[in-house]
Amino acid sequence: MASFNSTGVDEDQVLVEEKRSVRLLTLNRTKQLNALSFKMVSRLLELFVSYDTDPSVKLVVVKGKGRAFCAGGDVSAVVHDLKQGDWRKGAYFFQKEFILNYLMATFSKPQVSLLNGIVMGGGAGVSIHGRFRVATEKSVFAMPETALGLFPDVGASYYLSRLPGFFGEYVGLTGARLDGAEMLACGLATHFVVSEKLKDLEEALCRADTSPPCNISEIIDKFTQRPILKEQSAYHRLDVIDKCFSRRTVEDILAALEEEALKKKDDWATSTIQALKKASPTSLKISLRSIREGRLQGIGQCLIREYRMVCHVLRGEVSKDFVEGCRAILLDKDHNPKWEPSNLGLVTDAMVERYFSRIEDEDWEDLKLPARSNLPASAISKL
Repeated sequence: MASFNSTGVDEDQVLVEEKRSVRLLTLNRTKQLNALSFKMVSRLLELFVSYDTDPSVKLVVVKGKGRAFCAGGDVSAVVHDLKQGDWRKGAYFFQKEFILNYLMATFSKPQVSLLNGIVMGGGAGVSIHGRFRVATEKSVFAMPETALGLFPDVGASYYLSRLPGFFGEYVGLTGARLDGAEMLACGLATHFVVSEKLKDLEEALCRADTSPPCNISEIIDKFTQRPILKEQSAYHRLDVIDKCFSRRTVEDILAALEEEALKKKDDWATSTIQALKKASPTSLKISLRSIREGRLQGIGQCLIREYRMVCHVLRGEVSKDFVEGCRAILLDKDHNPKWEPSNLGLVTDAMVERYFSRIEDEDWEDLKLPARSNLPASAISKL
């Protein structure tokens, strides 16, 4: 990863426009599909901290430049540091990112995220925690971490576990891609607006000069359409997803899916099985436990636990699948990772347990989240 110094040039990775009481933030790394660099995360954190206590700011709008909202965190930079033997630099990136996620989740003012294009991984972290998430016909959402030897982080164990039924387990384990209509149906998006109307929506939000969420919602409602789910949408299979992904273990989930595939000759079940079998076995097991624990935890607890987990992933003492996954998918692009352990049966309960324990290093600390006060009811409900 590049040096952590913040300069004026780096601030161009996040474009800032001030329009009356509205702050319009544009993620601006188009060649990298707006993937979050350390400097980008630092700048966003600096801005949100400032806006939180600034009485002149009533609303924050976040969008991406180009064909992506944000394709995730810049994990290739983290892997570069790991190869140099420096896991702490990566940990510092995730520490900053998770604090930003927490601040967005507990932000005192409305945040409107315009999700026009790719929304993956870290991109979900800087949008889904906000009050309003506007999907379009161009939206593509995914949490693809299990294919990279990671796990759905950035507070995903909080928001995925709160999707209808066991849809969150399905999305988190398989890395399934959702379109804008599916995002709205499952609650990842709060509104659906066709992309050609986004500019008009932006202008209406800036003109309104208002902060109450009910007023913001009314403005967005004027531009909203009700999209139709495609016939092949996985959301139409929510009953089968609940039946299979409610099982206790990943092995049980796979067995249930295989039973469905035999019973109905179902292409969806077959492709879902293939997605799970391509993923890191270790990642699948820690991801399932993480989402299950998230059902009973607030956003702060989820992020603290996820920080422990990601530090274990970076240290690579149980498995080095993260480095291997990034090599196969992002760097060499041979899409043929050699996972170790190589199958689910070799990933023991004791190995999984280690990811949820404190790091045995006297210089390491749990994630310290900032104290929050005078929060709106929507933020208090997440704690």
